[in-house]
Parts: sequence; C-alpha cells; structure tokens
Amino acid sequence: MRTVTIIQRRLTHYRVPFFELLRERLHANKIRLRVLCGPATPEEKKKHDGGHLPWAEQLSAQYLLNGRICIQPFHRATHDDDLVIVGHENKMICNLIALTVRRPRRIAFWGHGANFQSTHPEGLKERFKGWSTNRVDWWFAYTDVSVPFIERFGFPRKRITVINNSVDTATLGRMWHEVPAERLESLRRELRLEGSYVGIFIGSLYEEKRIGFMLEAATLIRARVPAFEFLVVGAGPQKEEVERFCAGHPWVRYLGMRQGQAKAEVLALSKVMINPGLVGLGILDAFACSVPMLTTDFGLHSPEIGYLSNGENGIISADTLQAYAKSVCDVLQDRALLTRLRVGCVASAATYTVENMAKHFVDGAMDCLDTSAFDFRNRDA
Repeated sequence: MRTVTIIQRRLTHYRVPFFELLRERLHANKIRLRVLCGPATPEEKKKHDGGHLPWAEQLSAQYLLNGRICIQPFHRATHDDDLVIVGHENKMICNLIALTVRRPRRIAFWGHGANFQSTHPEGLKERFKGWSTNRVDWWFAYTDVSVPFIERFGFPRKRITVINNSVDTATLGRMWHEVPAERLESLRRELRLEGSYVGIFIGSLYEEKRIGFMLEAATLIRARVPAFEFLVVGAGPQKEEVERFCAGHPWVRYLGMRQGQAKAEVLALSKVMINPGLVGLGILDAFACSVPMLTTDFGLHSPEIGYLSNGENGIISADTLQAYAKSVCDVLQDRALLTRLRVGCVASAATYTVENMAKHFVDGAMDCLDTSAFDFRNRDA
C-alpha cells in the first residue's frame, strides 16, 4: 500500500472533517494517509481553534522570532513515504531541506501560490516563495485564483490540482434551514430589531477586514435605508472600536462570538453579509445560509474570493465607500436581485463542499503518484 503524508504546522478544528474524509477515500484506493502536525504558537493558542485527530502523529516544533520562523523536522519520519505534502510557507525552514538535500520520493505543495495579503509582492519574501514554487513534483492549489501565481514561475498546469478549499458547512446550513419561526421572533425581540433590512458581519475583527471602512459604510447605508440594522459577530483586536461605534449608533448590535446554532440563528435574521475587507473561507457560510456576501475589489482577498461570481451569488463593488454603500442598498431594496443572489448561493453551496475538496485531493494525489518526478530544470516535464 502506497503512503501519502501531509505535514501540518498545526491542526485546526475546521480541517478535521476534511482529513477524516480524505483518509477514507484514499484507503478505498489502497493508499494510506498520514497526517503529521505540530503545536501552535502561543499567540495562535489564544484563538482556541485547535483540532483533534486521534490518528494524527505529533511533530515537535521550535518557533523563533515571535513565530516568524518554524523549525519542524519531518524528514526521518517520512523518508519511506511515497508522497509528502507540505504547506507553501516561507517560515517552514525544513521545507527548504526537503526541496534540496533530503528530498522525498515525491513532494508537493498545498497552498495559495502567493501571499495574497503581501504589501510588498516584489519583495524578498515573495521572490523566495517564487523560487520554491516550481521545486516540487505537484501542486494542490486552493482555488482557480491560485493557478496563475503558480504558473508564472514556470510550473506546468498539468501538474496542478485545484482542490477548491472548503470546510464542512453542511451542519451550519441544516441548522439555518431548521431555525423555527418562533425562535426568530424571540431573537428579534432579544436583539431589539425593528425591521427586516438586516445586514451581518461575521469574522475576526482585525485590520485586513477593514473594520473602520465597514462602519463608515454602514452609516451611509443607514442614511439611505433608514430601516437598516447591522449585526457584528466576531472578536479580535478591533473589538473596542466596534463597541464604541455601537454605543453611539443604537441600530448596530455587537454580538461577540457566535458559533454553531447561535450563528445559524443570527444568519437566519439577515439579508446580506457585509464584508468590504478580506474575504476568505467565511464566504462558505454565506453560501450555506443563502445570505449573499457583498465585498469590494480592494485587492487583498484570499483565494476563496474566486468563488464569488459578481451579480450571481454575491456582489463585488468598486473600492469606495459610496460604491460599496450603494451596492448594499441596491440588494436590500431590490427583491428580484436579492432572490437571484440567494439562488446563486444555493448552487455554490452544493459546489464548494468538503466532500468535493476531498475528491479533488484524492484525484491529484493519485495523478502525482502515477506520474514521473518533476525535473524543474526541464519545465516541460
């Protein structure tokens, strides 16, 4: 039986369902899956998003320079494995060893293809990332958006598998669908909501989410749609900024963290998901609960922005306060447009699933195992 090994710097809870599915489907193809993972940084542990996989194997890790460097040796543990898959992170020093002096039988990257939030895309870090891009045998790209970033360094398209990065949103979607009408009415009273023009933000409250821009836009939306009300769900370093804004704007409610059933309920109250900043995996919540995401084209989104089809399952406006506020008002006030976007969300929810992600990953792993090693000096290989 052949062996595929995935190295995870740390294991998050949202990856556990994917690894369980992947293990099952690889085993059906007579391939053994190993997942080797290490500890989070002290700062990451504060997020309380760690996962547990009973069959995962533990790796030691040493973090330097406040987590900017990670030494996580995996070479001895994987030297007999047929394919080793690692994250495309500059901080992983041992990846460099695996790409040069202690190369596995097959090695692949799993990742974005670039740092989409880099403020210096031509800087030394991104140049190094580019150098490493075509030193592997295969690529598991997060989305179609990642592919051009991988190809531009000469890596052949036929050795790239697009996995459509996802998480298990089926449970959230089911919870949303089953929220009783009486619970919604009770929650409306609890949150002191007066109408149905409700927008929601769900995510971490940090700089790349453009919290200040979002709150300014909310003020413009309220001026144009007087019945507009806004729910903010999440936590992070800009929590106090949100709380101060709420104190002066009683039509905004800060709800803190909400997970599971509690998140499904507030989504069931909402018409649109407001997020003018970085869009990542949160777009899957929008699809699962038919609450279209509205964002801007500000340029620092994660690859999952590729799932948003403008005007079909969400909206991408120009990157100005006026344009963004107008786009939200248009959707709130145009029933036909909102309905079209919600129909698009339903279709996308069926496409971007953890089950499909596992299928793509299995297909890519088998193609890699059945293909000769990649000679990066001959890029037509």
